[in-house]
Amino acid sequence: MPGGHSAVAQEAAPKTDNASTLLEKQKALIEGLSKQAEELARKVEENAANDARLVELRIALEELAVKFLQAGVQFRPRLNEINLRLEALGPAPEEGQPAEPEVVAQERAALVQEKAQINSLLGLAESESLKVNRLIDMISTMRRDLFTDTLSKRYDILSALSPETFTDLVREAEDLYRAVWSWLRFVVAFKLQSALIATFLALAAAGLLLFGGRHIFAEMMDAEEIREAPSYLSRLSVAFWSTLLPSAALAVFLGASFYFFDYFKILRPDISAMLSALFEVMIIVFFVNRLARAALSPRYPNWRLIPVDSKSAFRLFWLAWLTAVTTGLDVIMNKINHVMGSPLSLTIAKSLIATVIVGILVILIGLVRPSRTETAEEEDAGDHPARLSWLNYFFLLAGSVNIVAAVLGYIGFARFLSSQIVVTGAIAATMYLGFLSANAISKEGGFVNTALGRYLRRAFRLEDSALDQLGLVASVITNVLIVGIGVPLILLQWGFQWGDITSWTYRLANEITIGSFSFSLIGILSGVLVFMIGYFLTRGFQGWLDGSVLARGRVDVGVRNSIRTAVGYAGIAIAALFGISAAGISLSNLALVAGALSLGIGFGLQNIVSNFVSGLILLAERPFKAGDWIEAGGVTGTVKRISVRATEIETFQRKTVILPNSELINAAVGNWTHKNKLGRVEIKIGVAYGSDVKRVHDILLEIGKSHPLVLKNPEPFVYFADFGASSLDFELRLYLSDILSGLTVQNEMRFAIVEALEREGIEIPFPQRDIHIRSGPPELVPGAAKEPQPAEPPVVAEPAGDKTASEVPTAEPAKPRRRRKRIDPDD
Repeated sequence: MPGGHSAVAQEAAPKTDNASTLLEKQKALIEGLSKQAEELARKVEENAANDARLVELRIALEELAVKFLQAGVQFRPRLNEINLRLEALGPAPEEGQPAEPEVVAQERAALVQEKAQINSLLGLAESESLKVNRLIDMISTMRRDLFTDTLSKRYDILSALSPETFTDLVREAEDLYRAVWSWLRFVVAFKLQSALIATFLALAAAGLLLFGGRHIFAEMMDAEEIREAPSYLSRLSVAFWSTLLPSAALAVFLGASFYFFDYFKILRPDISAMLSALFEVMIIVFFVNRLARAALSPRYPNWRLIPVDSKSAFRLFWLAWLTAVTTGLDVIMNKINHVMGSPLSLTIAKSLIATVIVGILVILIGLVRPSRTETAEEEDAGDHPARLSWLNYFFLLAGSVNIVAAVLGYIGFARFLSSQIVVTGAIAATMYLGFLSANAISKEGGFVNTALGRYLRRAFRLEDSALDQLGLVASVITNVLIVGIGVPLILLQWGFQWGDITSWTYRLANEITIGSFSFSLIGILSGVLVFMIGYFLTRGFQGWLDGSVLARGRVDVGVRNSIRTAVGYAGIAIAALFGISAAGISLSNLALVAGALSLGIGFGLQNIVSNFVSGLILLAERPFKAGDWIEAGGVTGTVKRISVRATEIETFQRKTVILPNSELINAAVGNWTHKNKLGRVEIKIGVAYGSDVKRVHDILLEIGKSHPLVLKNPEPFVYFADFGASSLDFELRLYLSDILSGLTVQNEMRFAIVEALEREGIEIPFPQRDIHIRSGPPELVPGAAKEPQPAEPPVVAEPAGDKTASEVPTAEPAKPRRRRKRIDPDD
């Protein structure tokens, strides 16, 4: 017993050391996380007015809350061990009961103490996690209050329009001039070479994008004036590429310039802030200009996406562009005011003027009545002028609200509304064009006429029906991309930060819970992507194996088809398994599902399984192959395709018959071209009785040997088949190297036989029959005379088509008569 207690103590010693190490490690971790939480709480108070900084702090706090949770989870295995051990040791003995061994008592006390320490740390982690969650909720409240205060704060317009404001404007202009001039002198004196290199690199990047894109998409960017009726998809393509490529090139140039200027230490902090705002505004204004030009197309009415007349298109284009310019200038001026530390009254005055101008421009946009007529004279002559649509009323309302809000002093709301009209309007218009493009691609025949569709047809030899299906897929992908890009951009304009969007996206993509079932969008998309990659790799490998390896090896066409099909099914199965694994679905669960479905397969799907297994047997044994001429199930034709479920046969009437594979396995199948195309055809011919059969034999044999497609070995053979009812029957047997040409050979042979027999005077008879008509005795014939009648001349045979037996009079002499009549079998 003492030895046993000693062994227990020795076994418990390593566990105690590991437990103390875990306690110390997790205690230090939790204390460190608590300090981080205190630091983040202090930063939240310091940045209470900075919305972007609050978003960053909220993301850091969310990560911290997850770490607290993970720290608590680390104790679960150890707590389970302690509880199990305490249950095994049992409760401590009460008074009056025998004392337990000292080793057991010490172990119980150590376990109880360790459990108390773990519970203490868990309590601390839970408490800190609650504090972090309260900070996260507080940040959400602070950001909501900031946004509300920005939109609802009212300024004193009269004080902002005082004479001192003009003085402040002059002083700000002078300060800005001195700041920019001093920076330019610094660049020229010390950073000129770096500035030139940065500008050159930015120009090179933008030029490569622009000229390379124009070289690739030249046909999709330039509207052809001489083309009178371009398709809607062509107009959308021109609008898309003529907007995207120049805008992207400008964005690359300005972005690269700013990056290289900052990299070479050319920018000062004040210049950097102002230049960043200027570049952003330039990109947005240029994009709006290109978008309006592409959609309205003032110069080319036939390329216009919106059904309006040229006069209205010209007005809308310039009004939209001026609205974007005015809003952009307001943004730049506010950034300058912030950098230069200008008085608040000057900022209010600038924003007031800009928002009022934007409101007026928006009202002018709303007053434009777009007509479908092309000229103003036609519009004036119309009996029904264009009416204001709901979109006109929307612009009129937005412009009026913008002016009223600015005049009443709600500058923040007016600036926000102006920005949304320009930026959100441009994003929404772009999304609308994208949706129209997706809809045009999804229509029947739409994707076939695109550049991508033509490339896929050449590369993969796809039919138009398959390309239409791909067009539907491309339409869905396009819509998803439009929503995935456009919605975040709109949310950014409405006060949300990138941190908000990334946080929502992370939560949405990683786990969606419906009841007790949870799934991951990222996992599903990853699985689909892996499967698609595997599918296209399989198709590519099939094409390479069939076209390069097997074709060069002169492998039989049937063997190539079988190998190609087997490789295709194996590759798709492997791609499906990898896709399922990438989606996060356990294959063991699929095994359980397969086991549950086995009973249903045994009963309800036995025919499908039978055909599937039969298809595998056909591919392996190859009793016939694609291109063979077979007879099966009452069907004769050429095998076109063998799949794992059915075989496709094309008859000589060009009818496609789909035969289940099980019928081809369980029934007799005749294959005319199994080993080779060598085969025999028979031509039957009958000649009249009395003909020279030796001469007939020689004629048929000579005709058979003279045909170029008839083999000399085995040589043709004439077979005297039978003595027929109306003819002497012969059979000409010919061997051909290609049995598929049998019909042609038989046709030509029959023509030659007819001509040869006619030359020789040999008759080809048709079936004949003798009919003997007997009359009864005179006393049995009604109305017949009893005196002997003179004998009548004998009745000769009449040709076919004369009187029938029913037309012959029955009042005949007592002497029996015999008539011969030739009967045409068609009668």
